[in-house]
Amino acid sequence: MSIDRAPFAHRSHRRRFLLGCAGLAGAALVASRAAFAAGEDLRIQRLAWAGLRLQLPGADLFVDPLINPEEWGKALADPLIPVEAGGDAYVLVTHAHGDHFDAKAVAQALRNGGVLAHPAGTNPLPIPAGARTRPSTPWEPQLLGDFTATAVPASDGYGDPQASWAISAGGRRIFHGGDTLWHGHWWRIGRQFGPFDAAFLPVNGARFGWRKPASGQPGVLTPEQAVAAATILGAKRLVPIHYGVSGIAEYIEVEDPIGRLRAAARDKPVEIRVLAPGQWLDWG
Repeated sequence: MSIDRAPFAHRSHRRRFLLGCAGLAGAALVASRAAFAAGEDLRIQRLAWAGLRLQLPGADLFVDPLINPEEWGKALADPLIPVEAGGDAYVLVTHAHGDHFDAKAVAQALRNGGVLAHPAGTNPLPIPAGARTRPSTPWEPQLLGDFTATAVPASDGYGDPQASWAISAGGRRIFHGGDTLWHGHWWRIGRQFGPFDAAFLPVNGARFGWRKPASGQPGVLTPEQAVAAATILGAKRLVPIHYGVSGIAEYIEVEDPIGRLRAAARDKPVEIRVLAPGQWLDWG
């Protein structure tokens, strides 16, 4: 009995073709990772208040950008840094409070389109025309061009929905804490996504008086708690954010948050890097 080998030959050729494609894809991935291995192409700029800009060639990712002068008024001394994107644009917000979801800043960053990623369960509005939204479930990575961002658990001082973000790009791992207070998820976040090249954490330990009865307890990480969180996360650098408000009777920061931060980190394996708004992080 003769056997028609044409189907087998066809499958053999197809198998070799697919293996070749897989090899090319793998080589491309390795080359891409190698290109960013040193992290030299990722730049990070601190913006006002809790804002960040992460920049890769041709793409910008903003986290909690703030440009609205009416949000804090004269109580915030930070200069408001523009958020003009030069290429592909993405915005992450940690929650929908006005000092973290600034609709004006989001509209400026996504004026040419792009993606706004936010924690599932929040509803930041309005959304700029032409922009796409990405509700993000905790622990599920979001692919945003060459950035990968994962919403992870956080705790808001008023119990409103909030997330922190674990971000990887350009061979670096970054953590942005929003304005979280202390919680019990640090260890799992560190195991899943750490160690981090830099953790951007709130440090002002603010006590709120707007909701009655007032608790008198910090609704944001204190400097000492921020150092503890950075240590658990395995962060090489702790960059303080979310501090510098004064003159509001119902919002009281701890005194000298940066001095307390440095004192708390004195015997810990984490470096304190203080950046002024507009300054770029030096990886050295």
